[in-house]
Amino acid sequence: MTRREWGLAAVIVAITLAVGVRIPLFLTPRNALDIANDSALLAILVIGQMPVLLTRGIDLSVASNLALTGMLVALVGELWPGAGAPVLIVLALALGAAQGALNGWLITRFDLPPIVVTLGTMSVYRGAIHLVSGGAWVNDQDIHAAIKALPRAELLGLPLLVWFAAVVAALGWWLLRWRREGRDLYACGGNPAAARVVGIPVPQRIRMAYMLSGALAGLAGLLWVGRYAIAFTELAAGFELTVIAACVIGGISIAGGVGTVGGALLGVLFIGVINAALPVIHVSPFWQQAIAGAVILVSVILNSQAQRQPGQPILQRPSS
Repeated sequence: MTRREWGLAAVIVAITLAVGVRIPLFLTPRNALDIANDSALLAILVIGQMPVLLTRGIDLSVASNLALTGMLVALVGELWPGAGAPVLIVLALALGAAQGALNGWLITRFDLPPIVVTLGTMSVYRGAIHLVSGGAWVNDQDIHAAIKALPRAELLGLPLLVWFAAVVAALGWWLLRWRREGRDLYACGGNPAAARVVGIPVPQRIRMAYMLSGALAGLAGLLWVGRYAIAFTELAAGFELTVIAACVIGGISIAGGVGTVGGALLGVLFIGVINAALPVIHVSPFWQQAIAGAVILVSVILNSQAQRQPGQPILQRPSS
């Protein structure tokens, strides 16, 4: 962990203890498990967004991807009652990856700004939900039993949703730390020109990053629909901003090339603790939004200052 990540961890502990002194139930294992379960979907999306940010990109379409994939999988489950959970998971990953691949292809093929492309596909995917569903909702009684069982089941005393997030985080750490493709993402964002000179296939790595982001958004869509037992056009609307906020708070630079999975998870935990703590101490939802915005601004400033310090390592990756 970097010094910044230790500082973020200390802030999370301080907030938890401060709220716990006032509301002792906040410090119980049951509450910790609830925070982990509530944060699991965000963690999956953040691990997907991280490779994109490392390449100096951004994926604003993740929430729309989540909603479209969730709707499509819900409709497939309704039409195909015999489908098992593995089939539905693979379908969700494939549908999400296809949407992410389209983002990556548009960006690299036409050399377009990622924010413009994903802003456009965000609207396209959201509109596609209305087309495939006819504007109708898929409610609890129509959602496949396997879809609802996935996020609600338990394994070794932990919700399966938490296990999904843990596996995704572990795979993300393995990719970024031990695989050449993952380490290339840091180089693509840290210095794209130098990356091309040393032979790194920058366009391919960018497409890979967006495909990973899309695949995990698709998985999150399946789990979201299963957990809340509903699919509709405005599902998870605006959640892409929460995903980016967690990344930035966790120290992933929007300028590319900097960030760790551990920091990303701390960003998720910070938002989870804040979301759980503010209602407990009776803070208005309007203040919750203001506090979240202030935290994002402070995090961006800290990230910018850290990168300007002399001797500060830019690429958070091991030597090969």
